[in-house]
Amino acid sequence: MEKILMTRSGHTEANAELKNLKSVERPAIIQAIAEARELGDLSENAEYHSAREKQSFIEGRIKELEGILSLAEVVDPSSLSGPVKFSATVTIVDEDTDEEKTYQIVGEYEADIERGLLNIKSPLARALIGKDEGDSVEVRTPGGEKSYEILKIAYI
Repeated sequence: MEKILMTRSGHTEANAELKNLKSVERPAIIQAIAEARELGDLSENAEYHSAREKQSFIEGRIKELEGILSLAEVVDPSSLSGPVKFSATVTIVDEDTDEEKTYQIVGEYEADIERGLLNIKSPLARALIGKDEGDSVEVRTPGGEKSYEILKIAYI
């Protein structure tokens, strides 16, 4: 099986979510199912069906997280330097609008563009990999070609 690259913080967040699902969410939904069963006829019991659906989601997410964590390879960015690699924090500027943005390149399971966590498989991340400060990159986006200049690369 192929290893799943993760940052230390992404690995910690996944472990915390798994622990919460197993120790808080799972027992709560089991209790909710038991209470719904006490209400009688299960065929017309909306609370029971809703609780079972939520239980199915929780169990699926637990399996998914266990699978991800079993294949995870944590990358320590503080031991890295040089051109853009996995876990780099990169500050770029849009060459057309002069808008600056900072992203950390992370694994697909921890990506969250709103928090500046860029999926390594995204077109922008793929364009940045291997480049150095001062380099320009061209990225094809749904809105057309975009050009960015790399201002800063940090491994923190």
